[in-house]
Amino acid sequence: MINFIFQIDFYYMIYFMFFMGFLILSLNRFHLLMILLSIEFLILILYLMMVLFLNIFFLEMYFVMIFLILSVCEGVLGLSILIFMIRLHGNDYFQVLSIF
Repeated sequence: MINFIFQIDFYYMIYFMFFMGFLILSLNRFHLLMILLSIEFLILILYLMMVLFLNIFFLEMYFVMIFLILSVCEGVLGLSILIFMIRLHGNDYFQVLSIF
């Protein structure tokens, strides 16, 4: 019984962390580095959710490995865009970018 209650509290903590990741993403939307960090945090929480879900139903973990590979590629592309933007403009603010 105690193990079940602990498991429910753990799921609530994961959902709370996911909500906090979105809150951090929306509050720090002007700096590219903070956006990348909050997206990586959300990806780690999604990874944890997928592992728990797949373990509950005794499913294979191949999709989790593909998800990790794609999240690493996303992180590398984000950092390369950040480095390019800092070299070009001197900072990582989104205000310096103009569409027109």
